[in-house]
Amino acid sequence: MTDRWVIHLPVTAPDLLRARILARTAARVPARLSARVEPGGVTVSAEDQQGVRHWVCCDRPLPGGARCALPVDHAAPCSRRVRPGGR
Repeated sequence: MTDRWVIHLPVTAPDLLRARILARTAARVPARLSARVEPGGVTVSAEDQQGVRHWVCCDRPLPGGARCALPVDHAAPCSRRVRPGGR
């Protein structure tokens, strides 16, 4: 018997940028509901190429065991908190 369940939620967006924004938002909201969310594992794909995944969050390791929660293409230093404006 498993203690963890993974939710697979197909959601569509009109382009890669908006798909990443929606995925980041969707990954942050459940954390407020005490669900264990792993933003570093969030990917998006084209509907007809679901095997080709695009990362959403950076997920680089930070001191103390935390992971970077910023977008994959961020220019600012890695952080465990998302900065205003999403970058």
